[in-house]
Amino acid sequence: MSSDIIAEQNTHLFDARGVARRFRHSAIFGAIGALRSGETMRFVNDHDPIPLIAQLRERLGDNLSVTYRQRDADAVVIDFGITGLPVE
Repeated sequence: MSSDIIAEQNTHLFDARGVARRFRHSAIFGAIGALRSGETMRFVNDHDPIPLIAQLRERLGDNLSVTYRQRDADAVVIDFGITGLPVE
């Protein structure tokens, strides 16, 4: 597995592989919803979550950035960045 999985400043690791499949989308939506503008969730999964990305884009629009860090048989690692949200 790539060293890219190690979280950086303002980046929060979410490894979905340890979450039961039936709970994954709810857990991911909750985690993304807790992010503040300028923060990133480094998401690790066992497959490419194309439907999930579409749902997140629908909910967050231009406030969401999606950057693939790793995309292979071992894991898919995506940085979901949040920008442009009001500061709390």
